[in-house]
Amino acid sequence: MSAAAFHISSLLEKMTSSDKDFRFMATSDLMSELQKDSIQLDEDSERKVVKMLLRLLEDKNGEVQNLAVKCLGPLVGKVKEYQVETIVDALCANMRSDKEQLRDIAGIGLKTVLSELPTAATGSGLATNVCRKITGQLTSAIAQQEDVAVQLEALDILSDMLSRLGAPLGALHASLLHCLLPQLSSPRLAVRKRAVGALGHLAAACSSDLFAELADHLLERLPGLRAPASPAAIRTLVQCLGSVGRQAGHRLGAHLDRLVPLVEEFCNLDDDELRESCLQAFEAFLRKCPKEMGPHVPNVTSLCLQYMKHDPNYNYDSDEDEEQMETEDSEFSEQESEDEYSDDDDASWKVRRAAAKCLAALIGSRPDLLPAFHRTLAPALIRRFREREENVKADVFGAYIALLRQTRPPKGWLEAVEAPAQTGSNLSALRGQVPLVIKALQRQLKDRSVRARQGCFSLLTELAGVLPGSLAGHMPVLVSGIVFSLTDRTSSSTIRMDALTFLQGLLGTEPAEAFHAHLPTLLPPVMACVADPFYKISAEALLVLQELVRSLWPLDRPRILDPEPYVGEMSTATLARLRTTDLDQEVKERAISCMGHLVGHLGDQLGDDLKPTLLLLLDRLRNEITRLPAVKALTLVAMSPLQLDLQPILAEALHILASFLRKNQRALRLATLAALDALAQSQGHSLPPSAVRAVLAELPALVSENDMHVAQLAVDFLATVTQAQPASLAEVSGLVLSELLRLLHSPLLPAGVLAATEGFLQALVGTRPPCVDYSELISLLTAPVYDQAVDSRPGLHKQVFHSLARCVAALSAACPQEAADMANRLVCDARSPHSSTEVKVLAFLSLAEVGQVAGPGPQRELKAVLLEALGLPSEDVRTAASYALGRVGAGNLPDFLPFLLGQMETEPRRQYLLLHSLREALGAAQPDSLKPYAEDIWALLFQHCEAAEEGTRGVVAECIGKLVLVNPPFLLPRLQKQLAAGRPHTRSTVITAVKFLILDQPHPIDPLLKSFIGEFMESLQDPDLNVRRATLAFFNSAVHNKPSLVRDLLDNILPLLYQETKIRRDLIREVEMGPFKHTVDDGLDVRKAAFECMYSLLESCLGQLDICEFLNHVEDGLKDHYDIRMLTFIMLARLATLCPVPVLQRVDRLIEPLRATCTAKFGGWDIQSPGNTSDEGLLWWWLQRCRVSHCKKRRSRETHMLSF
Repeated sequence: MSAAAFHISSLLEKMTSSDKDFRFMATSDLMSELQKDSIQLDEDSERKVVKMLLRLLEDKNGEVQNLAVKCLGPLVGKVKEYQVETIVDALCANMRSDKEQLRDIAGIGLKTVLSELPTAATGSGLATNVCRKITGQLTSAIAQQEDVAVQLEALDILSDMLSRLGAPLGALHASLLHCLLPQLSSPRLAVRKRAVGALGHLAAACSSDLFAELADHLLERLPGLRAPASPAAIRTLVQCLGSVGRQAGHRLGAHLDRLVPLVEEFCNLDDDELRESCLQAFEAFLRKCPKEMGPHVPNVTSLCLQYMKHDPNYNYDSDEDEEQMETEDSEFSEQESEDEYSDDDDASWKVRRAAAKCLAALIGSRPDLLPAFHRTLAPALIRRFREREENVKADVFGAYIALLRQTRPPKGWLEAVEAPAQTGSNLSALRGQVPLVIKALQRQLKDRSVRARQGCFSLLTELAGVLPGSLAGHMPVLVSGIVFSLTDRTSSSTIRMDALTFLQGLLGTEPAEAFHAHLPTLLPPVMACVADPFYKISAEALLVLQELVRSLWPLDRPRILDPEPYVGEMSTATLARLRTTDLDQEVKERAISCMGHLVGHLGDQLGDDLKPTLLLLLDRLRNEITRLPAVKALTLVAMSPLQLDLQPILAEALHILASFLRKNQRALRLATLAALDALAQSQGHSLPPSAVRAVLAELPALVSENDMHVAQLAVDFLATVTQAQPASLAEVSGLVLSELLRLLHSPLLPAGVLAATEGFLQALVGTRPPCVDYSELISLLTAPVYDQAVDSRPGLHKQVFHSLARCVAALSAACPQEAADMANRLVCDARSPHSSTEVKVLAFLSLAEVGQVAGPGPQRELKAVLLEALGLPSEDVRTAASYALGRVGAGNLPDFLPFLLGQMETEPRRQYLLLHSLREALGAAQPDSLKPYAEDIWALLFQHCEAAEEGTRGVVAECIGKLVLVNPPFLLPRLQKQLAAGRPHTRSTVITAVKFLILDQPHPIDPLLKSFIGEFMESLQDPDLNVRRATLAFFNSAVHNKPSLVRDLLDNILPLLYQETKIRRDLIREVEMGPFKHTVDDGLDVRKAAFECMYSLLESCLGQLDICEFLNHVEDGLKDHYDIRMLTFIMLARLATLCPVPVLQRVDRLIEPLRATCTAKFGGWDIQSPGNTSDEGLLWWWLQRCRVSHCKKRRSRETHMLSF
């Protein structure tokens, strides 16, 4: 017997003891053992444990019973299937016991077992078998109706089972439906409610036929207003509709035209509970079927507005009169008022809450109606801010916050530029509501209810985020409310933290001038919060104080407000926190950061307190726990334009910072390098040389490709120190240069590191005298290339040559007197027949960069060398020479451009390389300098539009695009005319050229291009496949980079786009390859381009899409070629996140093509589990995303409604 089995056996023996404490402790130890992953039971132990636990379920001691039930959960995963079935049989038998306690224990046990059963996705059939065994006994218990307690417990268990394991029970769904439907007519309310919940879970998992049967049953049972029916029966049926809508509302779309009018009628009955159920059903319909609810939105909106103010027991019209007459209330009058309006039988507040939630669902599901919502819903919601019931008020605030979030303009420069005009009108409407909102919240901000004030702060925070600056004119009201909450000691600390958070956000969104008059009122309570003993309040207050300093006394503008009356108080409060050592870590870090801002912004006002403050900051720099925030604070102080005297701490701080560069903590190294650079810039000449040398000694180890960001900051600091103290660099320049040159040989060198390296090299030769001689640096840079052929070293990556060329050009720019000689040397190296391929490549790339900086040198000789290189056998040399010809020509257009155009006419074999040169010249030259040559270039380019090679036509298209940017008003209309006059290759080249006009940044051509975009998009109807493919690529670029160009045309473009997703049989042909026949689909590339456009539309034009129509074509793509299926899987994953409801509505149709792919055989593999192919893995990913995203959205809505 193993040790584990022996231990289990001893525990089982103790469980038979007559002492209840022995039994309890043994059961507790058994549960601990079962929860271990390593525990394994043999067959005999399994049988004994199961038998003993079932026996303990009938123990006389309740605590032992409860513990035995808890053991069943981990036990399910440790025993074999037949033992689980034994447990279930025993629990079902106990469910029918006469003893109430045993029935309760059995019910809890069954729920515990069901919660631990493995799902069908794991491949285990245990859950299905156990559920089938349970279902028969549960349905019989429900149908017999002998004992209501048994019936209720059975319904509870059935509901839990269906919610977690509903899908595998497909064969039992029909019997379950027929068992549950009669329970809707039960005389007992509790039975009806549980049946409603179970039917909701069943509706989410059952087949379409059964769902239709359930919907038809509910429709048949729902009477009209004229038909007599009991109110309880109607309430139950409407509640069932709501439950089905919440769990499976996406399947109700086809029945809504019949359901919604009936539910609307029931809202008019004088029954508040029924009204609440109707409004809850509407909420579910709106969230799950927004499109199908479209025709019913006006009626539902009207009902919600009507019942949101349904409060027959209170007269709101007298509020204003009462407010004017109100004096200081006594406790008696307050109690009397509360008693008057707290009728326990009043259920009207539930109706108002349901109406507010329904409006929130309407706002969230129909963003296209936002302008109408601002006209109709916003004023009504603002009037309801005076709601007397806290729960309802929270939901009214929630509905208005939902409206604000829908109105929020897009983030980022692209979205802001591309935002449709409608967003501006919505913001204008919202701006007009701000005074009404403030007036409605004026009393609420000083309400006795903490929850009401939290709701106000949440709403105002959202409003300030949507409309920055809109609250500046209402600052007296807001400051009064903030101060009231900050000084409220009777409530919990939560409201004070909320007030501080709101104040911090307000300081970031409103102009600083709005706070000047209120600072004497605001500052004392904030200072009191800084000294608060509760660490969360203190930390939040320090953050507010930091924002206050940063906003009111910015460094980039002259001071308007005199800080002298306030700086002493702020400094004293912050120093008190900074000196205290026994504080929470968050408070310590916030205090250091706050002091850094205070010194950086107002250090000149601290007087004698500056030196002690700096010494205290130095002390925090020595502490391991506070060193990172101290380094960041020191950076703020060093970057301050106040030019503070840091000599008292400078020498020691540099030594400490040098030691930080050896630490493994990356964040600390990055912050230290930033601080060192700031100190070198502000205190460069006064830095102690010995301390600087200590820092420099640590830098060579940081200049490596192991961490490019650290390397970039280290090189930036080196450049700064070189300019400030060049003598200090003498000892480490060799080591640093060695590491830097090694870094330049990395093919992964980022642009930022390369730019920093250029700056450092320029600093080395720019000092007087230079730290390193120009010729020596050039030799060090080029030595690896020149020595490569001699030493037979491994070849350098192509990207390395570009990096070295940039550095050569940077050195030439720093030493203009050397540039001409350098250009001559490069020309000689490029011309020499003895130069290796690598030397010539570097020479041409360097000429390209140096030519831009110092002029092209001897023009005639350079032209000959470049032209000769275009005919060399090495492709790398030809490419480099082509690049150099274009870049050098851009710096001297009168001499080089005619030469280049002439060569293109006389040298047809070099057309491709010369076109690349022309592209570089067009991209590097100034637009005005190109205008005299525009006609010649235009004519030449259109001569090459019919080139046979697609690559050549692509370069021509890019050149045409760059040329059009030189003079858009003149050349863009001519380009459009070429589209109508040209042959197929010309038309595709023109469309590709238009694609290069869509830049990823705002450009003056954008308005003009928008006026022509519709004519270019008509090429989607071109008979030539290549033209249509080029048009789709152009459309995809527009949608991705600048959606406003095409957003207004989508109604006309989308039908053409969808047409290109269809498989055309006339484009499929068979090609004979010896004895085999191969099928070729000429339309595949066009379809792939169309589906790529559809994916891009999801990112930027989702609001303009009819998702149902969109899904029709995605569904077709699931049956297409493998490449297109991959695209559609990714689209479905995206759709499941963005709009899960329409996806769920047709999940039954989507499953079939997904199942076909999952079960297909690839290379002899039969896919039965996820992970065998990337295709199948995407499917599983999509199914999981679809399920999880829907649950997350539902959970987030529930959390939001409970957050108040």
